[in-house]
Amino acid sequence: MLTLPTKKKWFDMIKSGEKKEEYREIKPYYDSRFKYYLGGWEIGLLDIKFRNGYSKNNPSIKCKVDISKGYGKPEWGAEPGKLYYVLKILSVEEVK
Repeated sequence: MLTLPTKKKWFDMIKSGEKKEEYREIKPYYDSRFKYYLGGWEIGLLDIKFRNGYSKNNPSIKCKVDISKGYGKPEWGAEPGKLYYVLKILSVEEVK
């Protein structure tokens, strides 16, 4: 399962159900991660663990996401007019 660190503000909003999308820059690092976990594709459904920061002991949540490319919402951390991997959060399945 792919684990992505997230800032506390966004982590708490995802956990509460307020934030329905998370964004990652389109660059080789994420190209390779998403293709690996999606069997060679850059878009599709995936289980992802969002962690509040980088420490393995920090709180985390497991979410079902639909990955696509698009423009994000500034109120959820995206820069206007910038293309991102958009991780649409379909469900929060587990909180630790």
